[in-house]
Amino acid sequence: MQQLLSYISSVSDARYDVGELATLGGVSRRTVRYYVQEGLLTPPDGLGRGARYGEGHLERLLKVRSLQEQGLTLDEVRHALRTGKDDSESRERDGAVPPRRSVLTRIELAPGVELLVDGRIRLPSPGKLEELSDWCRKNLQRETGGDDVEHGD
Repeated sequence: MQQLLSYISSVSDARYDVGELATLGGVSRRTVRYYVQEGLLTPPDGLGRGARYGEGHLERLLKVRSLQEQGLTLDEVRHALRTGKDDSESRERDGAVPPRRSVLTRIELAPGVELLVDGRIRLPSPGKLEELSDWCRKNLQRETGGDDVEHGD
């Protein structure tokens, strides 16, 4: 993200349409429009197809995403943007800290064996996952109480 911000600052007159801003910010066009509607982003310059967003919009969008990835609700994000702090320390002192949320991908490698991968980690190719799955099926066996009969789950 830091590289992206430094690139943005080097391009002083950067102007983006909603699709370009969404791509650079890692969100959908619909999300950009929703953030504008909710006041998290300022409206673009212009209307319709001529609407353009600047580098300030992108910086703000990346900040909103960063705060959400920390587990803040949109109301908390709005407050953090308004005050310049995310208020997490006072919430921790008050014991009112909501649990941190993260997106996990669940992959069943073999019967009874699952892999949970944080959404911030890029998954390996399907071929590599299949190799891992094969290894698990061959090397990890259920306890059967002395009965080595495999179940075709």
